[in-house]
Amino acid sequence: MKKFFSLFAALSLVIVSIAGFAACGQSEKDNKTITIGASPTPHAEILQVVKEVLDKEGYTLEIREFNDYVLPNTAVESGELDANYFQHLKYLDDFNTENQTHLVSVANVHYEPLGIYAGKCDSLDALPDGAVVSVPNDTTNEARALFLLEVQGLIKLREDAGLDATVLDIAENKKGLKIREIEAAQLVRSLEDVDIAVINGNYAIGGGLKITDALAAETADSDMAKTYTNAVVVKEGREDEEKIQALVKAACSEEVRTFIEENYVGAVVPQF
Repeated sequence: MKKFFSLFAALSLVIVSIAGFAACGQSEKDNKTITIGASPTPHAEILQVVKEVLDKEGYTLEIREFNDYVLPNTAVESGELDANYFQHLKYLDDFNTENQTHLVSVANVHYEPLGIYAGKCDSLDALPDGAVVSVPNDTTNEARALFLLEVQGLIKLREDAGLDATVLDIAENKKGLKIREIEAAQLVRSLEDVDIAVINGNYAIGGGLKITDALAAETADSDMAKTYTNAVVVKEGREDEEKIQALVKAACSEEVRTFIEENYVGAVVPQF
């Protein structure tokens, strides 16, 4: 019996040691692995370059693609993801307010100019009275689209219309434009049914549209560029973690800047 207990104690020590080594190894892996959620275009494409930069520093970047604007944020809030990269700063602020989340930007990476693209009408000057115009239906991007239409002299918003403006804030619409609010991901498809569409940069790129073909677009040096800069986002309190700082450095590297400038030709503009 004494020998049995001695053997049992020895085996227990071995098991505990193995478990300890395994836990240590898992912890080390966790510290060197970064999980990030992203929209397919251009975010996930840019992250492939970030992944290569991080690999040289001994980190593994796991990229998970999402096609909506909610799940990447809730996954970061819950800890399922370390970070995400798909949204601009205005959307982030609004999401936190509406959902009581605690998400913060750690790196302002790029800006995607919003563009007006031709549907049935290929010129803003030739836009007929009563023309149908599709715009994003989410609050932040709808306001942005309406401001772009205003800059082009197509509508006029109320003086107190802010960054949450909707069609209800249109004070003047001389052409009687019919504004059709559509989910951002469907705007490219809407082109065959409307005269013009105001489309988010990522969806325009994904739909094969070029910013150089836009009838009009936001300028990269505008106030909108600062407000709608796309950022790498983490849960508040994680900003100073070593692997998050490594992600920030890689996301704002010269390799990323070069990739953006060479591949998107003005449709995506570095902001670092």
